[in-house]
Order: sequence, then C-alpha cells, then structure tokens
Amino acid sequence: MDQARLKACRLFLFDLDGTLYLGDELFPFTVDLLAAIRARGGRYLFMTNNSSRSVADYVKKLARLGVKAVEEDFITSSQATALYLQKHHRSDPLYVCGTRSLKEELKRGGLTVTQDPASAACVVMGFDTELTFEKLRDVSWLLLTRPGIPYIATNPDYVCPTEFGSVPDCGSVCDMLYNVAKRRPLVIGKPTAAMPTLAMEKWGVSREETVVIGDRIYTDIKSGLNAGCLTLLVMNGETDEAILASSPDKPHFVFPSGKELLELLKSE
Repeated sequence: MDQARLKACRLFLFDLDGTLYLGDELFPFTVDLLAAIRARGGRYLFMTNNSSRSVADYVKKLARLGVKAVEEDFITSSQATALYLQKHHRSDPLYVCGTRSLKEELKRGGLTVTQDPASAACVVMGFDTELTFEKLRDVSWLLLTRPGIPYIATNPDYVCPTEFGSVPDCGSVCDMLYNVAKRRPLVIGKPTAAMPTLAMEKWGVSREETVVIGDRIYTDIKSGLNAGCLTLLVMNGETDEAILASSPDKPHFVFPSGKELLELLKSE
C-alpha cells in the first residue's frame, strides 16, 4: 500500500508496551515520533489493553520515562470495559479479578465492586499483577456454580512484554480458567473495534485518516482491521517474521520499529 496514505493520517493510535517502550525502557525514537505527529497537526492517543494500571498511573509512568501526557491522551481496555459494564451491568455487583487500579476505575464509573463472590452477579477479568490463588478459587467457584453468570475480560493478551521477556497476561489466566470451567469470557479490549471506534468518534476523525500502530497482530492489528482503519505492525515487540507469515490477518504496513514511521513523517 502507498505510504502516502500513512503519511496523510491525522489520528495515530499507539499501543504502548512493545511499541513505544519495553517494560521501563523508552525506545530512543519515541519522544521525537510523538513530537513529529504534533508538528504536522496530527493527534495521537495511547491505546492499551493493559488493565493493570489506571489512566492516572499511565500518565505518571510516561512522565517517569520522559513523555509528557494527560489523561485525555489515553484510551484503555479498562475504560472500554467500564463503558460496556455501565450499559449492560450497571446495577450488578462485580467480582473483579484485577488490580486495585482497575477496581477503582470501575468504581469511579459508578459501578459496584464486591470482594464477596457470593454477592457477585458478574465476573470481570483483567491483567492482574496482584493475582492470588484466592481470586482464582473465587472465579472458579463462580463459573462452576453459576453457569449463566456474565463473564467479561478486559483483554485477550497471552503475555505482557517486559525488558527480560514476557509475563502471563489476562488471556493466559482466562485459558487456565477455561481448563477449570470450560467457559470463555466476552472480550472488550483489542482485538474488538471498541477502542479505535471510541477514539475516532471522540476526535471526529475518519477511518481513512486513522492508523492503529502496535507490535501484536492478534490484538493491535486485528482491532484496527475490525474498525476499518489503516494498520501498522512494528517488529520490535512480540511479533517475529514467522508469526507474521503464518497470520491470516495482515497489516497494511510493516516497519522494523517506530523509527521508520518517524523518518517517513519527517520526509519531504
């Protein structure tokens, strides 16, 4: 596909971990890339499936890494999940297998979070960096003793990248629970179209002028394809050449990293 279409985009939706940084290490091109987008009159948003942090936590993390950001710059699977729950389970007590940050974000959205599985009317799974066996036992009990209970997951990612490799993410825990209860959750975050669609609606930008940029085909790229956007896969994260070759979902563009996007945007 002609790179002129990519260069003409007005809205850039970036995955974070594996795309703009890795763990606690910012990629060298990141600050200049974001500045180049703003210099061209474009808009970028950080679109992450990681539900272990609140938006406020992400603002602090980026500031620590050297990137200035405000809460308006983010769209997260936690936010998308909260919107879904507000629409479909507003009055239901939620048993949340997630971090304190996720629970607080849901509470701020007017939702009820319970620590008591016996009072729960809905199960919510997130990327839980505070995971305990007690939480796994509670969710197993709910899924097995209440076969019809709504079961929602913020994201399907199997791993979360770190500076030393990867750690299990929400999708891996959901697979473990599938072995127990033979149930799959309804997934809200990427790869569904929910987050790119919310971003385009919020900023009034068309699909043709929007690009989703990330390092994973099955979440980042798939969400962009589902939303009808352009997609750019960067190869400095989870995806390698073998994964790309075997995937039925193909991105519109493939770059080694965001450095090449920076070079394109700065070219005449």
